[in-house]
Formats: sequence, C-alpha cells, structure tokens
Amino acid sequence: MRPGERPEIANLPLFREMQEAQRERIFSGSFLQVFPPQLTLFELGQHPDFLHVLVDGLVELYAHSAGRDTTMRIVEPVTSFILAAVVTDQPYLMSARTLAPSRILLVPAALIRELVKDDPALMQATMRELAHAYRDMVRALTDMKLRQSAERLGNLILQHERRQGRTGKLQLKAEKRLLASLLGMTPENLSRAFGVLCGHGITVSAAQITITDRAALEAFSRPDPVPDDQC
Repeated sequence: MRPGERPEIANLPLFREMQEAQRERIFSGSFLQVFPPQLTLFELGQHPDFLHVLVDGLVELYAHSAGRDTTMRIVEPVTSFILAAVVTDQPYLMSARTLAPSRILLVPAALIRELVKDDPALMQATMRELAHAYRDMVRALTDMKLRQSAERLGNLILQHERRQGRTGKLQLKAEKRLLASLLGMTPENLSRAFGVLCGHGITVSAAQITITDRAALEAFSRPDPVPDDQC
C-alpha cells in the first residue's frame, strides 16, 4: 500500500479505532487495487484468501445453481464483504463481481483472524459489521416473506431515499434487471411494480425516482417499524 493511501484506509470504520502498531500491520500486508466493471472477484465455494473492503464503486454478491443466478446483495461503499467467511475460515456462500470501476482493499484473511485476537477495537468493529450484516439479512428475508412485489419495491425505494439524504429523489445505482433479481422478481414483474407505485406517490424517469407523495408511498409499502437508519 502506498504511503498516500494510508490515511484514507486508517479512517475506514473497520480499522479506525485499532492500535497504531496493529493498523501498521494491516497497511504492510494489504493491497488497494482498482478493478474494472464486470470482473469476478471470487466464486461461490472458493476459500477466502482476502477480506475485501469496498472503498469506491459498486459490487454485486450473487448465488448460482443449475444455470440460474440470483442477486443476493448490492454492496455500496464503504463496507467489507464477505466478513463471515473470513472470520470462520470457511468457503464463500456467494460469488462477487464488480458492477462499476471499483477501488477495493484486499486484506489477507489470515492476518484479519490473527489481529482480531490481539486488538479489542478490531474485534468490536468486526462484531458490529457481522451484526449489521445479520440484521440486513433478517430485513431482506422478512421483506420477501411479508410483502408483495410492488410493496418490496416501494420499501426499497424508501430505504435508499433515506440513505441518499431524504431529498425526495433517488438515483438507482444498479441496472433494473439486477434490482429485479435482488427483489426476487422478473424484469417484467419489476416494470409492473413500478407502474403500480406510480399510482402510489412516485414518478420514474430512467434511473431517477421522485417521491411525490411520501404518505401515500408509505401507506402502500408499509415500511419497517424499525427503520434501518436507527440500527
């Protein structure tokens, strides 16, 4: 890692509170690389050699079986993936590929496991990231089981609009076919779901979504009683 990159990496949530000497070991053993779009980073079933930390860009986590793929998560910066496989030293349950030019920090998995034992701050940060990932999984599973397709789309719009500053506007960062896969729909069902939501408080122009009636959208989509920004 180049000296000029170290302050940025030191400020990442996973490493921010670490002891200086231990953080220096992260710097010495890690690589910050830029990857082009549509590059496979690892495959389901592979053993994790590195912890991946997305600094800039966009990454899709997906699973595949019998010739079919499904999007499990769209990773936005700044966060690690897939920390659980690294901590448990077990094979990946998902594959990963870049969706846009992406800067990714590669930290040797064995080094993470070693330092977690020695640095309480890194251990606490690791526990927080694992806990957030678990809560995200519970939300996604609850969403899939309790909401119809248009309701799932409406809830996702409300979640991401909050994360983008609660301005009433939302910019989709991934292609609509990936959004459909993430929500467990076909592209045709996604188009119909957007059509339904246009009667419940949104307008759509390409990748730009505008919330014109928040109360109507919330009444239809039934957002989570515990918003994700309170977690």
